[in-house]
Amino acid sequence: MKVDVMKGKKGAQPVIIDTNAMILQVEYKIDFERELMGLLGSYEIFMPITVLNELKGIKDKHAKAALKLAQKYQNVESVKSGDDAIVSLALKLNAIVITNDRALRKRLLERGKSVIYVRQRAYLAMEVP
Repeated sequence: MKVDVMKGKKGAQPVIIDTNAMILQVEYKIDFERELMGLLGSYEIFMPITVLNELKGIKDKHAKAALKLAQKYQNVESVKSGDDAIVSLALKLNAIVITNDRALRKRLLERGKSVIYVRQRAYLAMEVP
């Protein structure tokens, strides 16, 4: 399904969730939506198709649960794959990315994008460039 991401919720901060963050959300039972409301107020989550495909390829109970959870978020396609897709979409949508991947966090921060990550297996914290 192709989505016009430019017609998102008015005034909502776009958020992209990476594969590892989706799994951590399930594994540590973190309510991302409650956490995001506290950090950002109004937000809208976009789920890259590449993340969905990665989750499908992981044979793990947490990945399966994360894939089911991801179905409620707005899917968005990218011409790139993996971390390149996340960076490209973050720049295109002016989105904040949720990830615990250190290399990806560094790339995003270097490009002026804020990053949210799971801290102490319990809550979300934000890092700004």
